[in-house]
Amino acid sequence: MGSLNLRQNKFNISLTGMNMRMRTNTEGDSHRTSTINGVESTVDQDIEGKTKGMITFGRLGVDYDLSPKTTLSVAGVLVQGKFKPNENSSILTKSGGSESFSDRISESERSFKPRGLQAGLVQKFKTEGEELSVDFNYFGGTNTSNGLYTTNYLNASSEISGTQIQKNIGSGDNKFMTVQADYVKPFKNGMKLETGVRAQINKLKNLNNNSLKAVDKEDFENITAASANYNNKNSVYAAYASLGGNFKDWVSYKVGLRAESSTYDGELLNTNEKFHNKYPLSLFPSLFLSKKLTEKDQIQMSVTRRVNRPNFFQLIPFVDYTDSLNITRGNPDLVPEFTTSGELSYSRTHGKGTFLATVYYKSTNNLITRYLTQELNPVTNKMDFINTYINANSSKNYGAEFTYTNNLKKWWDLTADLNFYNSKIEVDEKTPSEGMWTVFGKLNNTFNLQKNWNLQLAFEYQGKTNMPVTQGQTFGPPMNQAQSSSQGYIKPFYGIDFAIKKSFLKNQAASATLAINDIFRTRGNTIVSSGEGFSQTYYRLSNPQLIKLNLSYRFGKMDMNMFKKNKNQNSMEGIQMQ
Repeated sequence: MGSLNLRQNKFNISLTGMNMRMRTNTEGDSHRTSTINGVESTVDQDIEGKTKGMITFGRLGVDYDLSPKTTLSVAGVLVQGKFKPNENSSILTKSGGSESFSDRISESERSFKPRGLQAGLVQKFKTEGEELSVDFNYFGGTNTSNGLYTTNYLNASSEISGTQIQKNIGSGDNKFMTVQADYVKPFKNGMKLETGVRAQINKLKNLNNNSLKAVDKEDFENITAASANYNNKNSVYAAYASLGGNFKDWVSYKVGLRAESSTYDGELLNTNEKFHNKYPLSLFPSLFLSKKLTEKDQIQMSVTRRVNRPNFFQLIPFVDYTDSLNITRGNPDLVPEFTTSGELSYSRTHGKGTFLATVYYKSTNNLITRYLTQELNPVTNKMDFINTYINANSSKNYGAEFTYTNNLKKWWDLTADLNFYNSKIEVDEKTPSEGMWTVFGKLNNTFNLQKNWNLQLAFEYQGKTNMPVTQGQTFGPPMNQAQSSSQGYIKPFYGIDFAIKKSFLKNQAASATLAINDIFRTRGNTIVSSGEGFSQTYYRLSNPQLIKLNLSYRFGKMDMNMFKKNKNQNSMEGIQMQ
């Protein structure tokens, strides 16, 4: 990654370029026992996967000072990427006293080419700190995908007795636009008013065609039930205002309110089936208070309400039949989840150390969670198990967290975090649910050695739970990440990371960092779940012992004020790589 910045009179030109190549590995297994139509069966799978990927990113921006208090910014963004996931699966199936073996080889490729335009205006006023900013962000692009999935059925002598081949060809495009305006007004008494409006519109189109060449067949036949031509549109409109300040220098406060309305529309083009959800107006208040007890002691309190919306992969009703034993499908009827949180914290500073203790409570309505259900398979017209997402009635989470940071020695910085909490998910009124106590801990050590060497050693542990603290980002196909488990629990896991850094040249302008992630290959997610007619253990380990090497070099004088002017901090916002 490289970045150049040139300022000349009223112009400032910035250029950023990045080329990132990735090699990721995934391994896992699953065991499922089920009863369908009175017949008990078990399925065991061992999986190994590798993905090669590349992303190229470029951004050219120009800032022009129309006046000493007015700056206009324009930037163009180009992105191009390609991923090639490959996976091998060994499968043993037992049903009705018989056994069958098979191997599945999955080869696919996905590419995307988004383009973007960003524009902004910053207007400052006579009063120090008073500012108006207006920003526009647009991205549009296309994506393509194709996959070949070969299943070889083996006899007792491990010889191929039959072969089934499935093809998947997909394409799509997306358009993402945001318009935002923010205004900040400080007052003489120390109060500050912040207010703004935002409109966000996202349109996605996805086309998927599946065809199958069955065992002993010569030609491919289209699988209509597993092919989806799908459009969707998300619109979010919001306005906010907050007021902050101090009471006689001993209590600081910030109170805010955000109003937001959102709509979601989806359509299956091949069946004309439509989906619609609308939230005309939702209010999200927030309150933050802090009080200094002494020069070393402080207490803080906060109450907030937030929203989390389902993403593209959770919504699209496309049936992913590439693994016929782990079928996945999005749920277009998902609605946003709303979380109300309250926290009370106490912090104390002693020397170079800081101790922070927090008790908290979170309540979520319409929790978005994974769900395994038994229903009619649209491809085979037989009862089968489908991995999908649902809105659970609610979830409740409360506990206590303790954080300690200290510069123990000139060469040793320590950060420790320990979180005890109880989490409970209520799927529906008919399903009983009990809270689950667990613990999460993290320990980070940084050692500043001689001759500009730095070492970092980090340890992380997550106890048995149904809601991990470090929720996996749901970017990517469903079931890839450790998210909340409404039908069981996630087994304990831990991970250890290590990094070493060397700074060199004049003013330490250059540095090289070598980082190793998950040294002992232990940060895997094992989800144990059960329901009507089934019990399942599902394990995945992604990118064990991942090694990263980063080289950086700084030159010239950096003007940090130019970064403060740009409200579009995330240049990748709006880029979808489905």
